[in-house]
Order: sequence, then structure tokens, then C-alpha cells
Amino acid sequence: MTPRSHAPDKGSLTIPHMELAAAFPQAERERWRELLKGVLRKSGAATEDTPLDAVEDLLTRRSYDGVPIAPLYTAEEAVASRPFATAPRDGDDDPARWDVRQRHADPLPERTREAILADLENGATSVWLAVGAAGVPVSGLGEALRGVHTDLAPVVLDAGPQTRQAAEAFLALAGPASLGNLGADPLGLAARTGVTTPTPVDLAQRVAAEFPGIRTFAVDGTVYHDAGGSDAQELGAVLAAAVVYLRELTEAGLSVDQAAAQLEFRYAAHADQFLTIAKLRAARRLWARVASLSGASDTTARIHAVTSSAMMTRRDPWVNMLRTTVACFAAGVGGADAVTVQPFDARIGLPDAFSRRIARNTQTLLLEESSLARVVDPAGGSWYVEQLTEQLAQAAWTWFTDLEKAGGLAAALESGLVERELAATWERRRKDLARRKAPLTGVSEFPNLAEKLPEREEAPAPLSGGLPQRTYAQDYEALRDLADAQPVRPKVFLATLGPVAVHTARASFAANLFQAGGIETVTGAPEEFDGGVAVVCSSDKLYAEQAETAAKTLKERGAVRVWLAGKGEYAGVDGNVFAGCNAIEVLEGTLRDLGVTV
Repeated sequence: MTPRSHAPDKGSLTIPHMELAAAFPQAERERWRELLKGVLRKSGAATEDTPLDAVEDLLTRRSYDGVPIAPLYTAEEAVASRPFATAPRDGDDDPARWDVRQRHADPLPERTREAILADLENGATSVWLAVGAAGVPVSGLGEALRGVHTDLAPVVLDAGPQTRQAAEAFLALAGPASLGNLGADPLGLAARTGVTTPTPVDLAQRVAAEFPGIRTFAVDGTVYHDAGGSDAQELGAVLAAAVVYLRELTEAGLSVDQAAAQLEFRYAAHADQFLTIAKLRAARRLWARVASLSGASDTTARIHAVTSSAMMTRRDPWVNMLRTTVACFAAGVGGADAVTVQPFDARIGLPDAFSRRIARNTQTLLLEESSLARVVDPAGGSWYVEQLTEQLAQAAWTWFTDLEKAGGLAAALESGLVERELAATWERRRKDLARRKAPLTGVSEFPNLAEKLPEREEAPAPLSGGLPQRTYAQDYEALRDLADAQPVRPKVFLATLGPVAVHTARASFAANLFQAGGIETVTGAPEEFDGGVAVVCSSDKLYAEQAETAAKTLKERGAVRVWLAGKGEYAGVDGNVFAGCNAIEVLEGTLRDLGVTV
């Protein structure tokens, strides 16, 4: 083979110069709109009278912050939103490499120590340790960290009401070169538990003077995310808390730079990868603005991303591996400095060695095999991501200023403003989940009634008493639990009309829907029905010919309710199940019809 640096000899194949897409006419937005309108007319979403400039609106959806997600982004929407303050260092092969931070909450110190050392020996680079009632006892902190070189592996504490005791215990073990975070976040604790504690300003002063590698505050946004909040609500609340801490620390005598250096930010990374990328990029922009206005010379935010607890499921938990992979990818692309991937079995109990290994190897694969850390801000320049970052930052800033107008985050928590706003967002999301517009694989879609869940030791109860802790799967999983608890699993009969090719699509749809509530489905002709609840499944054409007769037969054979898979009103049919119907209401009603108390 001719070396790349040599000129080709006379016998080499010469390739003529070609311009990319030279044979195609220049794409124009108006032409694209015309073509899009033609497609939407066929589906009935648009008419001949629909203006071209309104066509895109028909395919535009909005996030829970009201941010429009358009079907097309071009240079016309480009915005300059570079959230990274520093350039890659010369000679650094992995300029965007993040810290692989594994969380531990086993209350037995000796077991926690073994797990920590195993993680650090196999890819993890730092430790996130739950201490106190939700983890290792403060008295067991020394044993849990025995053998951990805190000057190499940062230790981040999460001690809730016992933050001061845990911090004192850790600092007694630490040396001047130790790395980590004491995990103080009194406003986050108030949001999570309703308990008000003072800001540990003295701890921050001591750390700033004696431990340059340790931070005092972990400003945690996951409590707002877990309560059902949107991305902008999480960002705005974190910013409001950070401003309080910055103000209190500077009033106590620390310089702005010293105070800012005591803060680390924690955000939830979820399976909507573009919103997660935009959220973390927006977080940097927001903090840079606050720090700059405060006079800080370093306006860089240190961000810890944690894969969302709200998106995790107890049912079909192995799918959580896929959710956390997408979320971890988004966190890395979004520029997180540290990432925690929750083990797939976190909703079931204490993770075992296998699930912890998968969690850390998810990060190792993205770092090492995918080379994700070799590029700083890989999403930069994307018209979509840049615009989304800008709009999310604007929405978060609006919420932040609303909190400031309400007297600050503490006052907004005490008055109930935060809880009301988060609850309103949650209800919108909950409605989308119920209608399966926000599908949950393995739960609301493609459930497995025969699954055998892994057995895990019970984990310590998380801190509670403040904002509610919600999960996206909670309504479906409650119905699954209820159905599983019955002496005999509830069943629904799928009354199919016509040949298999005609009824399969709607019968499969109906089976998927009812199994999401733990209800078994059996299939047969209407004449085979023997009582209970039935669903007529076929095509629109056969419905016109046979639906009413089938419904009459089903009622005569003891049907307490007859559903029809699809739309259309027919005598004897009590209701319809279709794409976009409220699945939770259908499932609750069906269980009641089958004699189950809901």
C-alpha cells in the first residue's frame, strides 16, 4: 500500500473533484414546508387552508417548561451559547473526562468498605457515601473508608440531618491533600425533609483554610426533580440555593472566589438525552452569570450528574440499564464533571456486586470505548442543542427570579410555592404517562407478567417528610402490585373478529394495555367468552359489520363491560380503548369491574 504521505504513481486510480450534494438543488425551508403540508394533509392533521408558516407548529411539542421542541432547526435558529469557560489543555487526550462516582448506602460499614474498594479497583474514581439514618452510621465512617486514599479518590458525603457530625468525622480522618465534598445543603435538606438547619458557615471557613481539595456544599437539585419538577424548575431552585450560600459565606468573611469554590452542583440526568444535555449546558451558563455578577474571577460550575431516580422502575428493572446508559451519555455530552450511574436494581433494594459492576462499566464503556471524553462540548454548534440550551436557561432564570421575588428559596419552600409549582408540572407529566404519550418500556409498554424480579436486601429508607418523592412508573406499578396480590390473576377476554391478519394489530394493542395493569388477556371468538370483561378486536370495516352482534353475544354471555379496541360507537359497546386513551383510568375501571378494590 502506498504510504499516505507519498504521491500516487501513474497507475493509481484518480478520483475527480466532487462537491457534496452538487447534483441536488439548494434546499429551501418553504419547499420543505410545502412537502410537509402534503404529508399532514393525508393524515388529516392539515387542510388545504393551513398556512405554510403554521405547518411546523403542528409538529412542535413543548417541554414541561413550555420550551417549544420544533421539528426542524437550521442556521436561522442558531444562538451563541457556549457554556464551557476553558479550552482543552495541550496534550490532553481526554480533556472532557469525568469522575466516575459510585454511590454506597449499605448500613454495614465492613460491607460498604469492601464494595468501595472493589469499585475503586475496577473503574470508579470517587465515592459518594450515604451517612446517617439512610446509610452508614457516623460512628462507622472510619471503618467504611479504611484503605481509601482520600488524596486520590474524592469522598462525597450525603448525611442529611447529620451533616455536621459526618463532616467532623471525615475531617478528622482527612489530610490536607484530601479530596471530596462534605455534602452540606441545608436548603435541599429542608426541601427533602421539611427540617430547617443552619448553614454551616464555620465548616466552610475551616475547609477553605485547611483543606483546599475539599468543598463544603453539594447544592442538590435532584430533590426537585424527584418531586416531579421540570428541568428549568430544578435549575432555578439550585441557583436560588447557591445564591443564598454564596451570600452567607461572603458575609462571613470569605472572598467571592473562596465562597464559590465551596460549591458543587448536583443535577438529575434522565433518558431524554437532548434535554439532559441542554440542562447541564444551561446550568453552566446560569452559574457563570451569577458568579460573574458577584465578581468571581472563576465562573466555572462543578457539576455532578446523577441518573434520575424518578425514571427508574421496579418492574422489568433490567430496562433501567438502558435508561441509565442514555442518561449517562447525555451527562457526559452535557459536560458533567462527575457522573453517578444508579444500579439497575436501585428501586428494589441494596444493589449487589453485579449491578454495581454494570453501573460503573456503563461509564467505562462510554469513556474508553466510545471516546466520549475526548471532545469538549461535543453538542456545541448543534442548532437544536444550542437553541434548547438558550430557551431552558431563560426558563430557569425566570423561575429563579420568581423565587427571589417570593423572598428566596427558604420562604418559597415554607409558603408552599415550590411544592405547588412542582405538583402542577407533575400532574401534566402524570397525564402524559397515563395516556402513554410518555411510554415506559417494560411497564406501560411491553410488560412481562411472568417476570421474576431479582431479590435484594432491603435498603435504608430514604429521607422524607418534605417534598413528595415520585416515580414515573408509580401508578402502573401500584396496579401491578394490586393485581399480583389477588388469589387469581384478573383476566380480560379479547374477542377477535375475522382472520388473524385483520385482528392481530388491535388484539396486540389491547393485550399490551391491560397487561400494563397486571391483567392477563386471553383470546378467542365471542362465543367462547364465559363472563367478566371483554374487548372486541378487529378492523374498522369488520366493526361496521359485526361489532354490535359481537357485543350483544358478549353481554348475553355475562360481560359486565364490553370495550372496543379503536374508535367508533356501536350498540352494546360500553367504551373504547385506543392510542392516547387514559390507560390508568381504563385499568382501574377494569379491575373494579372484575371485583378488585382499587
